[in-house]
Amino acid sequence: MKKIKISNSFFFSNDLDLRFILGPCQIESKSHAFDICSEIDNLSKKLDFKFVYKSSFDKANRSSHSTKRGVGIKKGLEILSMIKEKFGCPVTSDIHEVSQCDVAKNYIDIIQIPAFLCRQTDLLLSAGKTNLPVNIKKGQFLSPWEMGNVCKKISSTGNKKILLTERGTTFGYNNLVSDMRSLPIMKKTGYPVIFDATHSVQLPGGKGDKSDGQFEFVEVLAKAAVTSSISGLFMETHENPKNAPSDGPNMVPLKDLGKLIHRLKLYDNLSKSSFI
Repeated sequence: MKKIKISNSFFFSNDLDLRFILGPCQIESKSHAFDICSEIDNLSKKLDFKFVYKSSFDKANRSSHSTKRGVGIKKGLEILSMIKEKFGCPVTSDIHEVSQCDVAKNYIDIIQIPAFLCRQTDLLLSAGKTNLPVNIKKGQFLSPWEMGNVCKKISSTGNKKILLTERGTTFGYNNLVSDMRSLPIMKKTGYPVIFDATHSVQLPGGKGDKSDGQFEFVEVLAKAAVTSSISGLFMETHENPKNAPSDGPNMVPLKDLGKLIHRLKLYDNLSKSSFI
């Protein structure tokens, strides 16, 4: 089973204790990012877990061109760099274009490939050539066994620092379903597997010009995923999801995050008891 090194003391592996990727959907401002990360950092010390801070500098795949996309690549990456320096945590953001790889690699610790772009060969090759760990979200349109082909594209660059994230599968119009069989199937690649518990309850385009979501199902899906002995959980969080500029209906309220992580750690400890 592969261990993917993010920093000197931070690894992702399906055999290690659960890691978390946490943060608001998009970067709204420096002060907002610092407030959210400060709360997550406090929880990590209290509950003893390691986390990567995630927030997008640009949400390029919004339902409507008129909705907010973020602060842009220059300002966004600078904010993430300051977050990393202040809190000592790894940071990640998604990229959408080949040209963004060479810029982003100087600021972030993990390159994230959005689900919609997981088969874009040139983007994957460019991400691989940065030699940073690459977290690929499985497309809503893709079977879990096809992710082996995605891994081969990146590993062809000599970069084998790959993470695979499940985020639900298209189930009719404006709906997703989580097939938990995908987690052990993707684990057969040997790479660490992550479950995206908040995007898995998204209802894509469910509000016409924006997506809807079913936050009430985040916990039950996250618990189910953790029992498969995976490496990490991806959960977006916000202090006021109803007023978030994107993905509010599926984000975890910040005030509830600690209790949820505490419960998920118990499930993780149980599922990995044979390894500990």
